Amino acid sequence: MIEIKGIIIAGTNSGCGKTTVALGLMASFVRRGFKVAPFKVGPDFIDPGHHFKVTGAVSRNLDGWMLSKAYNLAGINKAAETADIAVVEGVMGLFDGYDGKSEAGSTAQMAKWTDLPIILVVNAKSMARSAAALVKGFELFDKELKFAGLIFNNIGSSRHLVYLKEALEGNVKMPCLGGIRHDPEITIPERHLGLVTRHDHSLSAEEINNLADLVDKNINVNMLLDILPDIDFHEKYFLPVSSSQIIDKVRIAAAKDNAFCFYYQDNLDMLEACGAQLIDFSPVQAKNLPQNIDGIYLGGGYPELFARQIADNSDLRKEVKRKSMQGMPLYGECGGFMYLCREIIDKDGEIYPMTGCFPFTASMSSGLQSLGYREITLVKDTIIGKCGQIIRGHEFHYSKITGCPKDENIETIYRVSNRAGLDMAAKGFQIFRTLGSYIHLHFGSRPEAARQFIDACIDYRRKRRI
Repeated sequence: MIEIKGIIIAGTNSGCGKTTVALGLMASFVRRGFKVAPFKVGPDFIDPGHHFKVTGAVSRNLDGWMLSKAYNLAGINKAAETADIAVVEGVMGLFDGYDGKSEAGSTAQMAKWTDLPIILVVNAKSMARSAAALVKGFELFDKELKFAGLIFNNIGSSRHLVYLKEALEGNVKMPCLGGIRHDPEITIPERHLGLVTRHDHSLSAEEINNLADLVDKNINVNMLLDILPDIDFHEKYFLPVSSSQIIDKVRIAAAKDNAFCFYYQDNLDMLEACGAQLIDFSPVQAKNLPQNIDGIYLGGGYPELFARQIADNSDLRKEVKRKSMQGMPLYGECGGFMYLCREIIDKDGEIYPMTGCFPFTASMSSGLQSLGYREITLVKDTIIGKCGQIIRGHEFHYSKITGCPKDENIETIYRVSNRAGLDMAAKGFQIFRTLGSYIHLHFGSRPEAARQFIDACIDYRRKRRI
């Protein structure tokens, strides 16, 4: 049994200031000497990167649709082994999830599963007494939730905060922990997939210190720490059993740079638990793949923003194509899948050659092409699983595959449905032992996937050495 303190930072809606408050509290706790275990509800890749920069600890995704309750609790348990306090940043508004009928996939559901109290972040811009009505509605909507307090964001002045507190008196039970004015210097730029990643906007020591100051000067942190109870976690953290075939570790090259940086940390951990040695490389800058590798993992990101550099790095592109044709297991998701295509066409119509493992064109669009949770059923044996196995993930991209030629060597390997169970167009392709898809799969939804990828790498290494 592990006892730590914990809190969930939830909002009334998207854009209310959850991330600023979460990062500020993390920075404040770290400055006070706490070891913080950060988490993010939902399939987001960007916020966890900023969590890591502030706390120095890996931030893991919690998800009520992709992952089971036991798996989520086990993940918190694992991180809590070396932490004093868990800080969970929520997703969207507190009660927002997969649909309007249930709590499934919401921050509220995760609060119940973890038994963590909630800080409600309220955007108070242009609001006074009405803010109390809003907060009271959140407080009464689901009486199973526990609230540690609320924080007003975007207040106009100290007098504005006084009005807000007066409106709460006698109407709302949760305490007001403070209010934050808008500070244009404490912002993280955004781009089409959300905030800019920590690779492109790495929070400086000064910015982190400013975040801590913002919280310490405006939020009653001592009061919050006194309110927070100790939480018990009992779930054992589950990792797949290492392959019985392994004698020494298989070497897997993992794309890691500004263009490719979207990975679920659990996927990487599971690969390592199954016997992988992950070697980072940059498709943007590296002239060659790491030596003596047995597989390649290409995560998502923004290859379209670095298309010129990737295209100019022709020696590496050609080497990746050769490895694919030689039967090395290659797994590419979203941006990694785009890299495996023949070319990327940007919004201005410029064409940039990629590896050509798949004879597809990835064309950028000004509008969102796909967004949502996906459940895939493997319709053939693949490098991540056997026919009939089911894995869950998420899809979010602004590009689309065009000009798909008929190629008898390319196998369609996914049967895809969304969270409502509706069948969708096939979005998983395999040629040789190269698998590509826009869908980011979470191996935690089927831990055997990591072991099967390792087994495919072992098989390739064995044949390569014969």
